[in-house]
Amino acid sequence: MKLVFCGTPSFAVPTLEALLAAGHEIALVVSQPDRPVGRHLQLTPPPVKQAALTAGLAVTQPEKIRNNAEFRTQLEVIAPACIVVVAYGRIIPSWMLALPRFGCINLHASLLPKYRGAAPIQWAVAMGEQVTGNTTMLLEEGLDTGPILLQRTLAIAPHQTAADLFPILAQAGAPLVVETIAGLASRTIHPQPQDHALATLAPLLNREDGHMDFSGRAATEIYNRWRGFQPWPGAFTSLEGKKLIVHRMAVATPPGDASSAAQSGQIHIKDHRLFVACAAHTWLEITELQLEGKRRHSAAEFLRGNPLASGACLG
Repeated sequence: MKLVFCGTPSFAVPTLEALLAAGHEIALVVSQPDRPVGRHLQLTPPPVKQAALTAGLAVTQPEKIRNNAEFRTQLEVIAPACIVVVAYGRIIPSWMLALPRFGCINLHASLLPKYRGAAPIQWAVAMGEQVTGNTTMLLEEGLDTGPILLQRTLAIAPHQTAADLFPILAQAGAPLVVETIAGLASRTIHPQPQDHALATLAPLLNREDGHMDFSGRAATEIYNRWRGFQPWPGAFTSLEGKKLIVHRMAVATPPGDASSAAQSGQIHIKDHRLFVACAAHTWLEITELQLEGKRRHSAAEFLRGNPLASGACLG
């Protein structure tokens, strides 16, 4: 089948490679423009562009697509049978949705209608889900509201982070897209409308999502949010007016000699271990942390250099 592929980050690369391996003609790869990356802000092509050029494919990187007459003409001349969209990062305009015979197929890393939006992997983990997966759907003008084509589930292990799941879901989604295209071509797949009453949202993350709310959230909730918000925005609080990044933590049983009346955010030190009280009389153990302007330390190393008394507070 003649395809146009739209994608930008590394999550989309396995699908591009799987479509090529299945023998499809990728007439054009559409990716976002090169962006400055790193401390030196070096202009860097996105992973999909790099993979496409390695495979000898034509690439275009329009800054905007909705009212881009040149880009529209380019696609109309190609006349693709299908447009495949994987983590492209742009809203697909109506003229583009109507162009291909088999529609625009999207790979979304959640079990729709749950976790519609830009950060489905992160929010599924942050909300403590035990199962997630991939969905292929036909794109329409709503946000991830289109009819479902295929779904595959994937278990989330108790200690997996969003960063752990990204490459796993990317690899699992690639053959699902190939299977979806084959099923549409053979008319063995029939789009099923989503139950919009069951929809949940997975909005783009912001820095404040990483703020640890010891008074408003139990230890398990804080721990799940830390897992979900890896690598960014992570988890942070404050200590004596300075930002404290928590790199590693675990849900803990209440330390035996800790006060049952400990306030949320209150620290308890025991055997060179650092515990903090959370809502609902629950406790976290902080095992790796970094004070503003300092390097990362294990809790034991941190306590040797920063003596804290039980009863001090975070946040």
